[in-house]
Amino acid sequence: MAEIRFLLNGEPRTVTGVPPTTTALDWLRLDARLTGTKEGCAEGDCGACTIVIGQPAGERVNYEAVNSCLMLLPQLDGASVLTIDGLAAADGALHPVQQALIDADATQCGFCTPGFAMAMFAFHHGGEGPEDTCIHEALAGNLCRCTGYRAIVDACRRVASGPSDRFATAGARAAATVAGLSACTDYRHREQIYLAPRNLDELLAATGRHPDALIYAGGTDLGLRVSKDREAFPCVISTAQVSEMQEIASDAHALTIGGAATYTQALPHLDVHFPEFGALVRRIGSRQIRNLGTLAGNLANASPIGDTIPCLMALDASVTLASRSGTRTVPVDEFITGYRKTVLAPGEVIAAIRIPLMSTGQQFFAYKLSKRFDQDISTVIAAFRLALDGLTVREIRTSYGGMAARTMPAARLEAALTGRNWRDVTQAEIDAALASDFTPMGDHRGSAAYRRRAAANLVRRLQLETTTRVLTRVEAL
Repeated sequence: MAEIRFLLNGEPRTVTGVPPTTTALDWLRLDARLTGTKEGCAEGDCGACTIVIGQPAGERVNYEAVNSCLMLLPQLDGASVLTIDGLAAADGALHPVQQALIDADATQCGFCTPGFAMAMFAFHHGGEGPEDTCIHEALAGNLCRCTGYRAIVDACRRVASGPSDRFATAGARAAATVAGLSACTDYRHREQIYLAPRNLDELLAATGRHPDALIYAGGTDLGLRVSKDREAFPCVISTAQVSEMQEIASDAHALTIGGAATYTQALPHLDVHFPEFGALVRRIGSRQIRNLGTLAGNLANASPIGDTIPCLMALDASVTLASRSGTRTVPVDEFITGYRKTVLAPGEVIAAIRIPLMSTGQQFFAYKLSKRFDQDISTVIAAFRLALDGLTVREIRTSYGGMAARTMPAARLEAALTGRNWRDVTQAEIDAALASDFTPMGDHRGSAAYRRRAAANLVRRLQLETTTRVLTRVEAL
């Protein structure tokens, strides 16, 4: 029987006899009896369950905050796991993060405090500065129901600009210990199987043996089926450790992002080549979510409001699909065939996503409308790739989410705009073209009338941003 091995607050732990669809949060609270970590929403939104995962990075450990409510227990294998219970030293001396929260009077009722402390710990070890933008992004995945954010931000500012704690000085020893843990690639409990192949050949062999298995990347969406619905998956195949699928590369023609690369790993590359795409990814979810979630997972879910899909479509991205039969390449706009339906065949996985770099004169824009600016599900999302010759629309590529059963281009809008003087295009023409392209549904996020109006207004916003100096971005005001 294979065993799950990891460090828990510096102490080696070996786990057997636990169902693989046990959440990390449940195991910590119920089995390890480390009840400092809390359950709030059980869907990766409130951050009360935040823990920190450390992975070797040379002679140091790279610490990242994650939502333990969404993680399956085997995802902890081979990591250094830190919880609020392990921050203070053995003699009771508080960690600088804990002391800062006390000194800033930032604890209030205390329920959310453990999650904030762990998010601050990861921020502390990231070496970021005390600027508000850095702090707000670091804490965006944690909700304080007492609305004590000012004091919490003050506490976070006190621990900015790099680590100075015992975890930093013990980094080499911890990295060596974690690196020495044997990998668990096949974990079983009764009828449940969790496979964690280390390379693409092993992955395809596993999908060949288990064509009906659930392919699991970060689990930030699929994990809800465990945390909320308490599903017990018969077979899970994790892609997270597949070496080839973690690769990110760019050349003169395209950026290629491996199917197992997380949002956090992809962001620096998106910022270089597609900064608007990078800005949108930061709104998809908190750092806790981005440290686990993947672009490939978002694409495979095929949700009509999946945030990355309009961007990938508008940029003419393609996916490399791999199986034991070989590989094939499919344009993203052909990959999704209907509501949460794709061309993926049994035993097939998204090995990589290829995004062509933009040519001279092309511009890219991505707009998301949601009830909350950060970490909220989209009501309408639109992405545009535009090329102008003077004021003439030489080329426009559009893609909308939230307007149909799947993400789709606005073909009639593209035809109506191409070759036109961009300034001469009227709101009425935009409205008419989009009315021909989409018949949106209404739901609790927005009525059909709102979606029609919003979709057209986003085109008008694009028009103003590319032809005038009018400030149209709410986030920039």
